[in-house]
Amino acid sequence: MSIPDTGNAFRVLLVEDEPLDAELIIDVLREDGIEVESRRVDDEAGYREELGSFAADLVIADLSMPGFSGYRALEILRERDRVLPFIFVSGTIGEDEAIQALKSGATDYLLKGRLARLASAVRRAVHQARESVARERAEKELIRAQRFESLAMLAGGLSHDLRNILQPLLLAAAAMKEHDDEELRKHGALVGDCAKRGLEMVASMLSFARGAKVQVERVKLSALFDALAMLLRGSVPGNIKLVLETPSDDVVIEGNHTELQQCLLNLCLNALQAMPEGGELHLSAEPSTIDTAFFGDDEAQSPGAYLKLLVRDTGMGMDEAVRSNLFRPFYTTKETGTGLGLVSCKRIVTNHRGYLRVLSESGKGTTFEVYLPLERVQTGDNGTTAIEGGRGEHVLVVIERLGKQTMLSDTLELNGYAVTTAGSGADALQKIAALGKPDLVVMDADLSLMSGVQTISALLDLGYDGPLILLIRHDQSIDRDGLPPVRHIRFLEKPVSVPLLLRSVREELDVRDDEAG
Repeated sequence: MSIPDTGNAFRVLLVEDEPLDAELIIDVLREDGIEVESRRVDDEAGYREELGSFAADLVIADLSMPGFSGYRALEILRERDRVLPFIFVSGTIGEDEAIQALKSGATDYLLKGRLARLASAVRRAVHQARESVARERAEKELIRAQRFESLAMLAGGLSHDLRNILQPLLLAAAAMKEHDDEELRKHGALVGDCAKRGLEMVASMLSFARGAKVQVERVKLSALFDALAMLLRGSVPGNIKLVLETPSDDVVIEGNHTELQQCLLNLCLNALQAMPEGGELHLSAEPSTIDTAFFGDDEAQSPGAYLKLLVRDTGMGMDEAVRSNLFRPFYTTKETGTGLGLVSCKRIVTNHRGYLRVLSESGKGTTFEVYLPLERVQTGDNGTTAIEGGRGEHVLVVIERLGKQTMLSDTLELNGYAVTTAGSGADALQKIAALGKPDLVVMDADLSLMSGVQTISALLDLGYDGPLILLIRHDQSIDRDGLPPVRHIRFLEKPVSVPLLLRSVREELDVRDDEAG
């Protein structure tokens, strides 16, 4: 149950067959400064109806009435609400009956001829009920928070394992796309796209659960809408019309495809649930300009040009009470809801330097407006440029996991580099002793027996002064000031894409050649 704090104003449901006795009870409460809104019933059918519609703060009932009884009223109440206060006020009630009433779940009992303490009993009962409700809500939210913390820990462990599985797929896909067989190239593109989306889903999960950073990319709005249409295709009931006004292909925004897709999909699914009798779900995008009047007191003001994404439904809408709690964690109007969906949406929009607005009235549908800064929107090419390959330079790859090591070394070899692999820091030192110093070292920061820092120090002791590319986790804290003094070191977040890896290797080797020349 939920008992709102209305100060000294109470809604009282009276179970009383004598109108004069009911008036006396109300008069006693009002004389003591209590504002009362009341309903009176004297039969079971009326009582059940008022319990469902009146939203009482407490029930005051006579012990016995023709055709109905206070005990039956108490039994009905406790079947549906174990907290709402219930006070017996009877003309005659013995000690045994009073004890039985309290054991049955009554809050208090009074005699009709002795109502002096009625007001204090009502205040105390409602206050205790409110405290109980608040305590229960806090306990539930604490349990949810603990579960959420456990989910974050699980997400961290899963993300590490999933990256190790998906990274080789990315590297294999890149190799397949270079193959002469057209069919194999198509399969390579498909595998690469699936692996990339899988990695983005891992990053999105971590971002939600732990506040971790997600990768920023160029998102084509038309592709985002197409993906939403595909995901919604099996979820839209036959009595709901889906209308998507897909933006033009040249509208590209800087952000994260997976997170924006998650946000819009969540808004769409909420809209579908708000139209049980059918209706229309409409998605569109349009330019918009916002000024200082747009922002709330607690928002950072950044007026200017924005792209406005609209998710509009013709459903049941929301009243002010629901709208005011919409973005409160764990608040939900659904029996099986978590109360985290819209919180996640708002976090995603805020991370994109945007704003989220909701327009809704009961019975008139709902529109969610997602504002993204238009200064980030660009048109034109996709930013891809050809990457120059290797010229036989010797690259030492130091990675423990064999699958990732193999795929990364194969990728470098296919692009013109001579590659030596090592499965540990000690193995890397042995390879250098046997084969000589490499032109460049690519090393995973997560080495177990001999740490990354220890391996770098040992490389320097052997006289290696070439560039180093260190692969780190996106959530990994590196004390860069505490690293050994490598002349050229570049940090790349795992999982590293093939183009970024090849471009970084080429750039580091070119810098080395320029300095030597």
